[in-house]
Amino acid sequence: MAANDFIEVYEQALSPEQCAALIDRFEHSSHIAPGQVGGGVYPELKHSSDITISGRPEWRDAETALNLAMLNGLVAYLRRYPYTLIAPLMLQVPDLATGEPRRLAEQDIASMDDAALGKLARQVFVPGSINLQRYRGGAGGYPYWHCELFPRDASAQTLHRHLLWTIYLNDGFAEGETEFLYQGRKVTPRAEQLYGAS
Repeated sequence: MAANDFIEVYEQALSPEQCAALIDRFEHSSHIAPGQVGGGVYPELKHSSDITISGRPEWRDAETALNLAMLNGLVAYLRRYPYTLIAPLMLQVPDLATGEPRRLAEQDIASMDDAALGKLARQVFVPGSINLQRYRGGAGGYPYWHCELFPRDASAQTLHRHLLWTIYLNDGFAEGETEFLYQGRKVTPRAEQLYGAS
């Protein structure tokens, strides 16, 4: 692993049973659609089958499970990279000695337990829409270098993306890494694995 490239991998983000159940639900869904990039469907850029599960009542339990897995990874991520939380908002906390507000510092995050840090993270970060994607070996992929920002997003959701996370649901294939151009790094998918990057 490259040092300080801001890419982290967390094992066992979901159980094997949860991964298998999500794959099965995906395969039996009537909402599968061609994968899109910001500007629409361009299979030469991204060739996948997708379901955006956020906001669908029948997927609410899956959305909750995925967001909880992401939150667990986020707490670990913030412990390694506390300025991900500190820098954007200049948060304040009461000083224990004086009671007066002071800027949140790295040592404050280090001293928080996971529940307190998770609560703070939920106040600062808003999860985006969850998109389940299936790539077929030899016929799919997203080989176009891209980032997660898209300025023509009417909801402006993509302009607020600070962290990206992915959970792999399966493994056992020869190709299909997630590659980061400037970090010179490839993450090989393994089931139950979550990676985050800022």
